[in-house]
Amino acid sequence: MKIPSSIWTLLIGIGLTLVSLWYGQNHGLLPAAASDEAVLVDGLFNAMMIVSTGIFLIVEGVLIYSAIKYRQRAGDNEDGPPVEGNVPLEILWTAIPAVIVIGISVYSFDVYNEIGGFNPHAVHEAPITQDMSMKSGAAIAQRPGTAIAATLNDTPPSTESNLNQEKSDEAMQDPATAAVRNADQIPQLRNAPGVGSVAPSIGPTPEKANQPPELAINVTGLQYAWLFTYPETGVTTGELHVPIGREVQINMTANDVIHAFWVPEFRLKQDAIPGRQSEIRFTPNKVGDYALICAELCGPYHGAMRTQVVVETQEAFDKWMQEQLVASKETLNQAVAVNPADLSPHEFLAPYTKDMGVQTEILHQIHH
Repeated sequence: MKIPSSIWTLLIGIGLTLVSLWYGQNHGLLPAAASDEAVLVDGLFNAMMIVSTGIFLIVEGVLIYSAIKYRQRAGDNEDGPPVEGNVPLEILWTAIPAVIVIGISVYSFDVYNEIGGFNPHAVHEAPITQDMSMKSGAAIAQRPGTAIAATLNDTPPSTESNLNQEKSDEAMQDPATAAVRNADQIPQLRNAPGVGSVAPSIGPTPEKANQPPELAINVTGLQYAWLFTYPETGVTTGELHVPIGREVQINMTANDVIHAFWVPEFRLKQDAIPGRQSEIRFTPNKVGDYALICAELCGPYHGAMRTQVVVETQEAFDKWMQEQLVASKETLNQAVAVNPADLSPHEFLAPYTKDMGVQTEILHQIHH
């Protein structure tokens, strides 16, 4: 019995759908998910993988089938039939990709919104008069080193307060952060939404929009290292430690060139830009050590700009923090010379200068 082509098409379609669904959920291309946000991003990636697998199998299957079915036989030297076009088919293969692209776009925007990437109230622009715009354009034109001044002259900047400056001033109130950042040497730029120049932000999820983060950490990128400061305790470290289950807000900037904060297991990446204060929030949900990678080419040693993100229990985090505080205190005590007997500088330093081979006459000259 000959099976109708419609039945074959249905069976092949069911088979392709099942294979696509299975592979889209079991591709194994992503590392372990270690944050609440990763689940949303993985869902989007899996959906795109399902669609991509289905399209790949259909296209390649038709190509292989056609190459075998309609191959040139021995002794067949005739031309193929002159097919000028098939309007319904062209409409179909135009409409289906359009629907797929629109669907993925809507899904992507929904995920971006769910992880806190879209905040329509983040930027409010006040009305700008023509006189203000001309003054701003003249100021830009007079500023040295502005190669794109001509293109910005017609773009009215925001008249609100400088959000980057406000965030920088807030971060610099922490002495540990101020010690590692050179914000006083880098002008904090104003947001210019019209030309896409804003402080990058992946903020709180819609459910936590009005809630402060449970833990705030200031991050500074520089060639070629990451420095982390904890404003609550004043601890500075080159390794990021965060407790599991608590929402963490990373406030970061760069001291020299653009860097990118990327932890593959968190499925989040954010740029650290000189003159701009970036923000990213995430909630780690899996204990472990994860690589923090700079994902922006920042110089000849860019590949070595890596460190660890340690996600640990609250108890382990508190213990680590206490160890850092004790270590900082011990280092300070060792670095400070104490003179308990009110000796003169010459008398107090004599044992040390003798061991170092420094003559007392030289020390006396330096003192004066």
